[in-house]
Amino acid sequence: MLQPGDTAPDFEAMTDEDKPLKLSDLRGQNVILYFYPRADTPGCTKEACSFRDNFPRFSTENAVVLGVSTDTVKAQSKFKQKYQLPFTLLADTDKDIHEKYGTWVEKSMYGKKYMGTARSTFIIGPDGKIRKVFENVKPEQHAEQVLTALAE
Repeated sequence: MLQPGDTAPDFEAMTDEDKPLKLSDLRGQNVILYFYPRADTPGCTKEACSFRDNFPRFSTENAVVLGVSTDTVKAQSKFKQKYQLPFTLLADTDKDIHEKYGTWVEKSMYGKKYMGTARSTFIIGPDGKIRKVFENVKPEQHAEQVLTALAE
C-alpha cells in the first residue's frame, strides 16, 4: 500500500458519464480517492451518501471527490443517479487503479478466500503527493474523518 509522501500513481479511467478522466489533470486541487467494493450495496451506499451529504464542505477545501470500484460505467451511472451523488465515480473494470494503489487484495469470508476491494481512501494533495491513507474504512463516519484530515 502507498504511504503519505509517495507520489500518487497517475491513471486514466472512464467516469460515470463515460468520459475519460486523468488524475494528473486534477493537479492543484486536493483529491479524495476512495475505493469501495460495489455500487448500490448497503455499506457502499452509506459511504457514498456520507460523501454526498458533506459535499459542500469538500468544495470549500478545494477538494475533488472520486469514488472508484470495479463496476461498469453503466452501474456507476445508475448508482450516481439513484442516490444523487454530486461527485464523479470511476469504473475500474480492469482493476488498473486498484493494482496501482494496492487496494485489490485477497479477502476471506466464511473461510473462503477471494480477491476484492479493500475499502480505502487516499487524500492526494495539490502537488500530487499522498497526504493521508485510510485503511479498513467504516462507511458511516468516513467522510467526517476525511474532512478532519483535510483541515490539518
